[in-house]
Amino acid sequence: ARLQRKAARTAVSAAAAPSFRRCYGSCYRSKAFAKACRDLGLKHVTTRPYTPKTNGKAERFIQTALREWAYAIAYPTSDHRAAELPVWLHRYNWHRPHGSLKSKPPISRLALTEDNLLRLHT
Repeated sequence: ARLQRKAARTAVSAAAAPSFRRCYGSCYRSKAFAKACRDLGLKHVTTRPYTPKTNGKAERFIQTALREWAYAIAYPTSDHRAAELPVWLHRYNWHRPHGSLKSKPPISRLALTEDNLLRLHT
């Protein structure tokens, strides 16, 4: 159910093959998870065990999220912190320059045309 909610909130470009990369945790090897991926049209790509470089992007994202969102300010409650996550994720994906992407946001990696939302988004 969590995967279905996440997929519903995530727009996947038709040009990109939708995939879901996770480790070998038992929850990601279950039949229910495999069925959810199939139902959503996702390809489940696993990382190689004991190979940190395949987890590098995820680890870097987690480090950035902790520094810039979770612990950036003292939130009065966990609910306030959770409410800020969608705001931070939007900024991270649409506005925040990334060093590995020549100071462009991740959304720029999608091959969107000039008349697409990317140009219209502010």
